[in-house]
Amino acid sequence: MNADSAFQEIARTVQVLAFDTFGTVVDWHGSIVREMQQHHPRVDADAFARAWRAGYQPAMARVMSGAQGWTLIDALHRQILDEILPRFGLAHLGEEERVHLNRVWHRLSPWPDCVAGLTRLKRRYTITTLSNGNIGLLTHMAKRAGLPWDCILSAEVFRAYKPDPATYLGVARVFELPPQQVMLVAAHHDDLAGARACGLRTAYIERPLEFGAGHAKDVSPRPGNDLHARDLLDLADQLGA
Repeated sequence: MNADSAFQEIARTVQVLAFDTFGTVVDWHGSIVREMQQHHPRVDADAFARAWRAGYQPAMARVMSGAQGWTLIDALHRQILDEILPRFGLAHLGEEERVHLNRVWHRLSPWPDCVAGLTRLKRRYTITTLSNGNIGLLTHMAKRAGLPWDCILSAEVFRAYKPDPATYLGVARVFELPPQQVMLVAAHHDDLAGARACGLRTAYIERPLEFGAGHAKDVSPRPGNDLHARDLLDLADQLGA
């Protein structure tokens, strides 16, 4: 099957596009950097953003291993925040300031292509989040950023964090579809590998600046993914949306 035929077959069979959010749809690093520069200008904003994000996988691993009970991402973000504040000279922040800072994850800005790209894709497909973020966080983020989701699905719905198969297969179950009619769209190869192992289609989105301009990612194509796109507008072009 040539490339054009493959695109046509995917466009014809896929009905639901499920999107990773942090890094794929929204710019967590740039958003946190701007927040820190505005409110805490003496802090190394780049290092702070990356340190906060670095605690994300270990925190979820504690939950997935059973070492910690089921916990929403908002609460995990707060645990990580409390751990790193002393490292950056911010141990003095009070409860109100910590709550506000923790909710920066609700205020993340989308990448420039996302609203237009999602709007185009929505015309042809059902578009939903599939994020480890909790429902309240994702809803606030979408409302603020103008993200036109048809549906918001979260690890909270399935009480499992990606890459648990319950998340990927859960999307197919929600929409009463076989897994191959669902495509995960993400900027992270481990997420896509988890989806692919469950029978979902996969599309990789290049986000070379996810970790900031000083920490560019390798976004070269890898085998296994059905599609590889520069951004969501490019994905819409490939899918004929």
